[in-house]
Amino acid sequence: MSIAMANGHKLSIAHDSTQLNIEWNDGHNSEFLAVWLRDHCQMPESRDAHSGQRLMNVTDFPLDVSIESITPLDNQHVEIIFSPLHRSVFSLDWLEQNAYDKHLANDIYSEQNKVLWDSSFSTDKSVFDYDDYLNNQDTSRALFDHFALYGFAILENVPCKEGQILDVIDTFGYVRDTNYGKLFEVKTQVEPNNLAFTNLGLGLHADNPYRDPVPTVQLLHCLENTVEGGESILGDGFKAASILREESQADFDLLSQTWINFRFQDKDTDLQSRVPLIEVNDNDQVVKVRFNNRSIAPINIDKHKMKAFYKAYQHYAEILNRTSIMIDFKLTQGQLVMFDNTRVFHARKAFSTSGSRWLQGAYADVDSLYSLQSVLSRQTETDARVTSNPSAKKTSN
Repeated sequence: MSIAMANGHKLSIAHDSTQLNIEWNDGHNSEFLAVWLRDHCQMPESRDAHSGQRLMNVTDFPLDVSIESITPLDNQHVEIIFSPLHRSVFSLDWLEQNAYDKHLANDIYSEQNKVLWDSSFSTDKSVFDYDDYLNNQDTSRALFDHFALYGFAILENVPCKEGQILDVIDTFGYVRDTNYGKLFEVKTQVEPNNLAFTNLGLGLHADNPYRDPVPTVQLLHCLENTVEGGESILGDGFKAASILREESQADFDLLSQTWINFRFQDKDTDLQSRVPLIEVNDNDQVVKVRFNNRSIAPINIDKHKMKAFYKAYQHYAEILNRTSIMIDFKLTQGQLVMFDNTRVFHARKAFSTSGSRWLQGAYADVDSLYSLQSVLSRQTETDARVTSNPSAKKTSN
C-alpha cells in the first residue's frame, strides 16, 4: 500500500505475517519483525501513559506472533492487528526514528557522538562565566553541550573559597566520595600517597583506573596559583585511540581485547580492577579509555601475547607523549576545569617550589550531567515550537 504524507511524499508499505516493510522517502527499505513490533507496542495497555515504561513482560506474547493486517489511519499513523489478537497503533515518525536497520544503536558515550580534537583546538570557546552558567539556561545548556562533544569545559570567576567545588557539582549532579574524601587538596605534601600531591610533572593519564566503576567526571578548582610552571595539560584520549587504530589496527585490537589489572594501595586502602586500556562497544566504537602508568599492576596475560601487547602498549604510550595531541593552559585563581575522566587524559608540567599552587579536586558522575543536558534540550525544543506557533501550549510531565 502507499500512504500519502502531509509534505507530499509517499511511503510504500508492505507486509507479510512475519514483518512490516516500509520504504522511506529517502529510498531506504526498513523491515520490522512482528515480534519486535509487538514488544514495542505504544498502546495504553502496553505502556504507562506517564512514564512511558512497559507494562508487559517479554514473556507475555509468543515468539511466533504474526501480523494479520495493517491499516493506515491517517497520513502519520498505521494500525497493526496481531495474532494472537492485539491492536497497536504506531506513528510513522516513531518507526523511522527507531528503525533498527537504518540507524546504529545510539551510544551517547561513544566516539560516534563526539568531536575529536588535538593541539590545534582553541580553548577560548571552552570557557564559561560561572554566574552566567548559574543564571542563564542557555549558557548552562551550552556548557553541557560543549562538555558532551569535547569532553571538558572551563568555568571562570568561581568564588575562591574552600569547598566551593562541591557547590559546583551540586548544580549538575552528585559528589562521588572516594578514599580521598568528598574533595581532595592538590598541593605539595610531605610523604604523599600519590605523586599528584608533589611538584613533579605528570604525564597524560586518567584518574582511578583501579576503581570500579571509575569516577567519570573530575573537577579541579584553582584557589591560588603563583608558581612558575604547573600548566594544566589535556589530551583527547578518543583522538589518541583513533590515531592508534589508523597507525595499527592490530595494536588497537590487542589493547581493546586484552584486560589488565590496575591497583592502588596505601595503609588504609587496596583498590583493584581488571579492564582494557581501550574499551569498545558492540559496534567497535570507543566508549572509554584508560592510561595510568603509575597505577598499573603487574601485567598478567598469556605469555604468547606478551611481546605483542608491549608493542601495542608502547605505541599507545608514545602517541600520548606527542605534543600534537595536547592542549595546555595555566589555571588562574577562580578557574575550574571539569573533564570526562573516561575520555580526556590530563597532565601537568612541573612547577617551582617557590610560590603557591593550590587546587581542590573532586569527582562526580557524568550520567547526571548528560541527563540534565537532555532535559534542557527538550525544554529548548519545546520553547522553540511555542515561539514558532504561539497557539501551541506548553505542557509539563
